[in-house]
Amino acid sequence: MNDPVRPFSTSPTWQADSVAARQLRSALKGRAPGLSHERRLWETGHKWVAGIDEVGRGSWAGPLTLAAVIVPRTRRLYKVRDSKMLTEAEREVMHDRIVDWAEHISVGHASPAECDELGMSAAQKLAATRAIAGLAVPVDHVLVDGSWNFVEGVDTTTIVKGDTISLSIAAASIIAKVTRDRLMRKADLEYPGYAFASSKGYPCPRHKAALASNGPTVIHRLSWSFMDDLEWTGIKRVVPVGKRGNDDQLGLF
Repeated sequence: MNDPVRPFSTSPTWQADSVAARQLRSALKGRAPGLSHERRLWETGHKWVAGIDEVGRGSWAGPLTLAAVIVPRTRRLYKVRDSKMLTEAEREVMHDRIVDWAEHISVGHASPAECDELGMSAAQKLAATRAIAGLAVPVDHVLVDGSWNFVEGVDTTTIVKGDTISLSIAAASIIAKVTRDRLMRKADLEYPGYAFASSKGYPCPRHKAALASNGPTVIHRLSWSFMDDLEWTGIKRVVPVGKRGNDDQLGLF
């Protein structure tokens, strides 16, 4: 959270904007996330309403990262969108604007080892618990993107496509994405060749080639099914006892 903002770059990595992202931005042009869900909760006596979102759920390497954001009631911040609708450079700018604007922000992680040990569902709950606890205020309601409530101990509202509807969730999506991307760019310096700076730990040709040549690093999730193709390295897939067949994340890729 305290990393300095990287300056805008003219490199292809920073300027690249996927066709899908451009199409999504075009389709939703003029439709910004609002505060309708937050206002309904404020009007019924809820003081601290947090929006949360996560990133890294399907990555082969790196942490699962979840951000929780409590937005102001009276001050708006324009150009906040679902992080997937923004370029990397745009997310960097909006991240620091959100940090200056929001009432409270917290980020929680589940490490690669915890993702392996617990399974993805429990790791998501753990990261959410850490993020909410880090807000340092008594959160009395949480808004979650999607249809699954993985928040424990706090009243929660799930919102399908919440990152395009709720300003709190959209802000959290940017904080989570930028925080994790910065961590993966640092990991790229420590483990060169795996394309962590560009892929952020997700599968891509360079990442797969590095795994085939060198095997996994200490930040890879060793219970993921990509490990089945690396048995010749002498490092076998690690599936915790009790998790075999019970966690759909193990067979995603």
